[in-house]
Amino acid sequence: MDNNTTYNRMPLIGDDAPAFQAVTTQGVINFPEDYKGKWVILFSHPADFTPVCTTEFMTFATMADEFKALNTELVGLSVDSLYAHIAWLRKIQELEWNGMKNVEVKFPLIEDIRMDVANKYGMIQPEQSNTQAVRAVFIIDPKGKIRTMLYYPMTTGRNFNEIKRIILALQKADKDNVATPANWHPGDDTIVPTAGSCGTAKERMESQDDNVYCLDWFMCFNREKKA
Repeated sequence: MDNNTTYNRMPLIGDDAPAFQAVTTQGVINFPEDYKGKWVILFSHPADFTPVCTTEFMTFATMADEFKALNTELVGLSVDSLYAHIAWLRKIQELEWNGMKNVEVKFPLIEDIRMDVANKYGMIQPEQSNTQAVRAVFIIDPKGKIRTMLYYPMTTGRNFNEIKRIILALQKADKDNVATPANWHPGDDTIVPTAGSCGTAKERMESQDDNVYCLDWFMCFNREKKA
């Protein structure tokens, strides 16, 4: 590792998303200012013109409208140059994989040659590489707060259906003040916040509300109405 290289403290869940201005394939962005009121998936990849990253970009681009329907924008990043990004995205349009073809990547891809943004977000991890970003995912809410952080090794492609499920779960939790159980999907029952007093616990266990059921005082669920 270069002893002269400075690595910032990795941001944490609940922190304000570190701010930056960057050149992208869709012009200059001011982050997260330009995305106020929207959810954002900020994600990094190790390098352009590499196979795992190519499958990921094809998948993300194909799902872009699904995320947009959830008020969610996509922003990509690697430490490659803008011209490398443009050439790679043009090449992606010529490829066919896993039923996807003619894929146009319309979301911004950040040029980060100096690794300024990557270091702000802890995307450069020296035990993996000093010169490439790991596969990081940051989910940022409409208030600019970091809500989820995911890190993948360079050899492992991301599960984009799981990233979408996390967005849905966070939005459900915020809207209804609930938690979501393991393997939750929209339409599944949700968890009522744990009782904060003996009185509340007693009320829940004795409740006749058909829309709530408890396995024990600390574990109560809302019955979600199936569509």
